[in-house]
Amino acid sequence: MFSGSIPALVTPFRDGAFDEKLFRGFVDWQISEGSSALVPCGTTGESATMSIEEHNHVVRVCIEQAAGRVPVIAGCGSNDTLVALEHMRSAQAAGADAALVVLPYYNRPNQDGLLLHYRYLAEHCDLPIVVYNVPARTVTDIQPETLGQLAEIKTIIGIKDATGKLERVSAQRLRCGPEFCQLSGNDDTALGFNAMGGVGCISVTANVLPGLCADFQRACTEGRWTDALALQDRLFPLHSALFTDASPGPVKYALSRTYADFPAELRMPMTWPSEASRDAVDAALVHAGAV
Repeated sequence: MFSGSIPALVTPFRDGAFDEKLFRGFVDWQISEGSSALVPCGTTGESATMSIEEHNHVVRVCIEQAAGRVPVIAGCGSNDTLVALEHMRSAQAAGADAALVVLPYYNRPNQDGLLLHYRYLAEHCDLPIVVYNVPARTVTDIQPETLGQLAEIKTIIGIKDATGKLERVSAQRLRCGPEFCQLSGNDDTALGFNAMGGVGCISVTANVLPGLCADFQRACTEGRWTDALALQDRLFPLHSALFTDASPGPVKYALSRTYADFPAELRMPMTWPSEASRDAVDAALVHAGAV
């Protein structure tokens, strides 16, 4: 079972290439700050702009650097079922603890197609799967009834829910059982998500303020809701600011301000965030006490 503050790691690029040395140090810092697991090559990691070989290399580096100190949930999703399977097999061979598999995007399968996709992956690789539901990016939205059918498969163990619909937590608990691992995919609603039965967040903000995000999740786990609310108030402006322009532009800007020598570089077609977005990030960092 995964829980707590789990950063969806950014991928640092320098002069167009993966900056492996900086990434290794970033992994160490995330662990030392209290992150409870790591997700390389998710949306925030710009996996959509990586070749299959580069993607798998970044996952291997993350697993190697984590060295068993925290679990690694490797981003393995694709709208091509066979490519997703290739990523899963590579991640499993490298020692990943689970695969984060986004719903197929662009080709937009119906609910039967989603069942086919995840069942095929589970039948052909026994690496545990965390389903990633983010309709704003995929258009497709897995329904609780469909997820309940997938939860019957031993290796489909949880969901990263980025629907923003808090009622889904209760609906999914009823369909999948209370032991099914529900992780928020949205920092801004993670407080309510946890109160309704969630156990943590795969977080963008944790890239920038991993210690505070870990403290927040710990307060939720321990039922210290007054403390959790205070931390939510402190973090909320940054949760919002990191999505004032196309992600991961704002989070990479924030890291260029807070993490030594972090390269201010994104892969095309992503661009550096607007001045208004940068101003919002700056103000949020001050509010959080990060600068």
